[in-house]
Amino acid sequence: MKIPKLKKIESVKKHHGISLEDDYAWVDQPNILEVLKDPKKLNSEVKDYIETNNDITESYFEDVKNLQKDLFNEIKSKIKLDDTSLKFKDTKYFYWSKTEKKGNYGKRMRQLIDGPGPEEVFFDGDLEKKKFGSEYFGIGSVNISHCDNYMAYSLDLKGSEYYKIYLRDLRTNKDEKDIIENTSGSITWSLDSKSFFYSKLDKYHRPRKIFKHVIGTPIENDQLIFEEKDETFTCGIGISSDEKFFIIGTSDHITSEEYFFPSSDSKIKPILFKKRKRDVRYSIDSWKGYFYVHTNEDARDYKVLKCKTDQIDKLEIYIPPKKETVIGGLEFLDNYIVRGETSDAISKLYVRNIKTNKEEEIKVSEEVIGVPGASLMQKDTNTTKIRIGWESMATPSRVYEYDIETKEKKLVKETEIPSGHDPNKYVIERIKAKSHDGRMIPISLLRLKDSKQNGKSKILLYAYGAYKHSVYPSFSASRFCLIDRGITFAIAHIRGGGDLGDTWHTEGKKKLKKNTFLDYIACANHLIEQRYTYKGGICFYGGSAGGLTGSAVANIAPDLFFSMLLLVPFVDVMTTMLNEKLPLTPGEWEMWGNPIKDKEYFEYILSYSPYNNLSKKDYPQMLITTSLFDNRVLYSEPVKYIAKLRDVKSDNNTQLLKCKMEAAGHGGMSGRDNSITELAEEYSFILKTAGILN
Repeated sequence: MKIPKLKKIESVKKHHGISLEDDYAWVDQPNILEVLKDPKKLNSEVKDYIETNNDITESYFEDVKNLQKDLFNEIKSKIKLDDTSLKFKDTKYFYWSKTEKKGNYGKRMRQLIDGPGPEEVFFDGDLEKKKFGSEYFGIGSVNISHCDNYMAYSLDLKGSEYYKIYLRDLRTNKDEKDIIENTSGSITWSLDSKSFFYSKLDKYHRPRKIFKHVIGTPIENDQLIFEEKDETFTCGIGISSDEKFFIIGTSDHITSEEYFFPSSDSKIKPILFKKRKRDVRYSIDSWKGYFYVHTNEDARDYKVLKCKTDQIDKLEIYIPPKKETVIGGLEFLDNYIVRGETSDAISKLYVRNIKTNKEEEIKVSEEVIGVPGASLMQKDTNTTKIRIGWESMATPSRVYEYDIETKEKKLVKETEIPSGHDPNKYVIERIKAKSHDGRMIPISLLRLKDSKQNGKSKILLYAYGAYKHSVYPSFSASRFCLIDRGITFAIAHIRGGGDLGDTWHTEGKKKLKKNTFLDYIACANHLIEQRYTYKGGICFYGGSAGGLTGSAVANIAPDLFFSMLLLVPFVDVMTTMLNEKLPLTPGEWEMWGNPIKDKEYFEYILSYSPYNNLSKKDYPQMLITTSLFDNRVLYSEPVKYIAKLRDVKSDNNTQLLKCKMEAAGHGGMSGRDNSITELAEEYSFILKTAGILN
């Protein structure tokens, strides 16, 4: 099939006296946000180009259709399709979720505590999808009122993250007329169950207003209770752990500010807790007459402060900061506080006795590298029991009922792999690579125990590297479809992410962003030097900002790779950061810098932005995905990228574009089977390009 050409229209714009050439600038339609709501407004030439590329991609996979079917069945065989979550004990009901073999969206269940009473399905995802008749079915929130009689739920029926809120009377199982459009999807109920709060999206898809809706009243009469004036900030609302206060949080990526008001007050007058201060983030929670403040002020990796709720100006240190250790949030019981912390990309759990102030670690597993977790098992906090969990790259999730006082641990749920799984067949390793500036970058590896470290194996090296997002060494059953075929899986815990704390994040953003890419290259080279793989034996796998990492590295060191998967990749950083009308752009300037106002940021972004730095060289095989309804990374970015890549590259390798024209968002298609289908296609690309076709 002939590779299509996208027309070029000469475009030169000057910024800070520097010419920015972009022959495909016309693809960035002025009404691009309207396309997210109505695909009919997509430029016809762009539409034709996308559809032809989709046909080419489909043709490419023709010879591995059987492999895709095998992978689909193999992945599905590793999932317990008919599964039930552990029950949470509320005041009147037990609540839990349930999946079934033939379903894709699961069910939300409840049962009266003081039974006997039947199990009640209060939200059936598959039935709801059928009712709405939408191909895409994104579930935002499903929240039950405190009186247990109403359910407010939010749905995105396109993938563009414009959520509608619906209201249902659970006593009659009928929806009310209260339908609220263009929201963020979040819902917080009032204690009297007569109203709820939600965040409204502005014309640029930013939640900057919070409203209160009273059941049965016209939507146009909803009360505005908070408005964020700074266009770089977005806001939301929640309720404190003790339900004494509603808490409004507003923030950008590095700065936050919070307000509170008593949950019992009929008149809402939000009170500012502490005025925003640049580069300071904090969040508040209340428990038994005290505010607990989780903040990075004078503590790069956070600390916890405490004050009486009526003395917010008298803060004292409750949990001090620790060097190179990220202090996590808190879970409250009457007599204990459970918290987490992370050091060197390894997480731990701690429990603190409120009366004695003594603290000790909760040992979940003898394994060192893994992911612990803790959660409450009931609303009544007068208990010594919690749930703790553990998983590693080789060990499926296990949940225990844990008694804080007796330290007794009872296994209550273990993730079942129906097709079978033996953790002893695999080995987990943690090694470190020295980056260009001497920083040691952790790498987590998972491989077959009997695999040979002889420099001949292929590696899938995953990375993200942005937004202080940590990539945990967690379990994924589907991943073994690759590992069992001889491919080593590895995570590069590169800077820009939060794996090693705030400094780790800061050293990979703004004018230090290139550290992210050089860290990845250092990890790749170290794996080659240590004979885990060889030059050209690596597959890059990453999405969104991770796709930026991969495409930037492709410009610097393309010979490291046999293939790359760039999923909804952020490849045209410059164009996006220059358009302040896009949904995320103003808030993103704290990550990337503002090239509109600052010449140095303009020059720096221009020096690494993948689209702007494509040049005549050999690039690896690529599969690039996008979605027409993705509002986070617009479809125009991958479209322009693939067109320019084909213009300038010197290789004969296959670089593919697949754009989902409907029923998909930033996270792909909705529904379990659709997700497995997408994953099977991605894995088939990896295996085909690796020369492993069985």
